[in-house]
Amino acid sequence: MDQRAEEVYASAPPKVKNAILTQLVGKIYQEAPPVQRSALIAQLMKPLGILSLVAVANGVFAKIRFRAGWPELQARVDDVQNIQVSDIMALASYAQQVSGEAIGGLADLLIASPLLASSVAAALLVKILLKTRRSPINHDAQWGD
Repeated sequence: MDQRAEEVYASAPPKVKNAILTQLVGKIYQEAPPVQRSALIAQLMKPLGILSLVAVANGVFAKIRFRAGWPELQARVDDVQNIQVSDIMALASYAQQVSGEAIGGLADLLIASPLLASSVAAALLVKILLKTRRSPINHDAQWGD
């Protein structure tokens, strides 16, 4: 199944690739324990400015940014209790539009966390992201920009 999913991703147009990555991030978030959810949120928020965060998911991520401070972004465990899978998918989709590295950086996060890396969605996302990193083609074009 992984091979087929990779083939579908590889042959998909940019908007579909964006949707596939967004769905995978949502699935990973759904399966992740609260501490890892916090790390996923922080990774996806990194490239986004405050106006972007206000525009996504009714501003729930902007509230986290204001509370955490600018240089030290960290979503607290109690913050993640209020964030739905649909919110994280909206954040992932928006982050992809701003910076491919927001999603690309998830590979390192997932690899470093055995709890996260053990899911099928995480394994597939890591495989796609690592393959995309190695490709000589412009990364921004691959992220759906």
